Amino acid sequence: MKFVVFGLSISSSWGNGHATLWRGLCRALVERGHEIIFFERDVPYYAAHRDFCEIEGMRLVLYPEWPQVEALARQELHKAEIGLATSYCPDGVAATDLLLSSNVELKVFYDLDAPVTIDRWLKDCPVSYLSERGLRDFDLVLSYTGGETLQALQDSLGARRVAPLYGSADPEAHYPATADSRFQADISYLGTYAEDRQAVLDRLFIQPARRLTSRKFLLGGSLYPENFPWTRNMFYVSHLRALEHPAFYGSSPLTLNVTRGVMRRVGYCPSGRLFEAAACGAAVISDAWPGLEDFFEPGKEILIASTSEDVVAALEAPREQHSRIGRAARERFLAAHTAAHRARELEAILGRAGSISADFRSAVRVQ
Repeated sequence: MKFVVFGLSISSSWGNGHATLWRGLCRALVERGHEIIFFERDVPYYAAHRDFCEIEGMRLVLYPEWPQVEALARQELHKAEIGLATSYCPDGVAATDLLLSSNVELKVFYDLDAPVTIDRWLKDCPVSYLSERGLRDFDLVLSYTGGETLQALQDSLGARRVAPLYGSADPEAHYPATADSRFQADISYLGTYAEDRQAVLDRLFIQPARRLTSRKFLLGGSLYPENFPWTRNMFYVSHLRALEHPAFYGSSPLTLNVTRGVMRRVGYCPSGRLFEAAACGAAVISDAWPGLEDFFEPGKEILIASTSEDVVAALEAPREQHSRIGRAARERFLAAHTAAHRARELEAILGRAGSISADFRSAVRVQ
């Protein structure tokens, strides 16, 4: 099958979690015999931090402005079975209009930020990638977040058919790596700055750093403000290329996962970083949210923290305990959360979509 995707970015992982997810998923779909064309607007901040390695069988189309690529997009949709638009696509409304007017077999929206989308929609705030019709015209809506979000997409935005398609990681890109002196610390955290993560990050990272002044805390990511409350034992690395993530996760006994507030409230929201860390065999200590136990078993495959004391206790635990949790997390990842797993899940979801033809369903089953 041929997929035409209109997305945020696959060429740069700077400041967004979409890119590495799409790289793994596209690679897995190509390996299963599908063809992918990904349309991405070429913007300066991604161009300055481009870290994409070409995927054989996938074509990336970088374009400066929508009018300059609309004819090509129309042509590619005419030859495709699947047309897919995503949240935060810079030309989401225009791409959606083109997609919905095309003759593709299945018209899909993939919301990788569904709780944020719903929250803004209900507050009558602008949602730049959706028209006033919301999601009612798509044959299928995929959500990066499960649980109650799925019903909310139907009730609030009019989605007719919804299904979760959770994050994942690519074992070829994320794997246990040798420690790197640049990233050695007692605990690490990798994530883009977000205001609605800050309260939890303060409780689970900054406050423990203030208490354990002899321990080294390493924070990596982009967009951190100048007034961020750094401590003397906290060290910072700006944006890391995706290929450096395994060394980052492999250089500290513990790594922290912090979920955005609106996603944490609705639950069933495993971040891409969570799967990446597990793929690298890292012992993850995470904030709690509904459904977490469906992805990793607390106490065995992941540690849960609600307070600063929980993090301090984890840091003082024997290193062998951290290693054991990291190994168990990687085993669970390889058994259930790789990009190949998600590619097969996506095929199954597409095959169940009621609007598609019998020939199309047979093609999905053959893969």
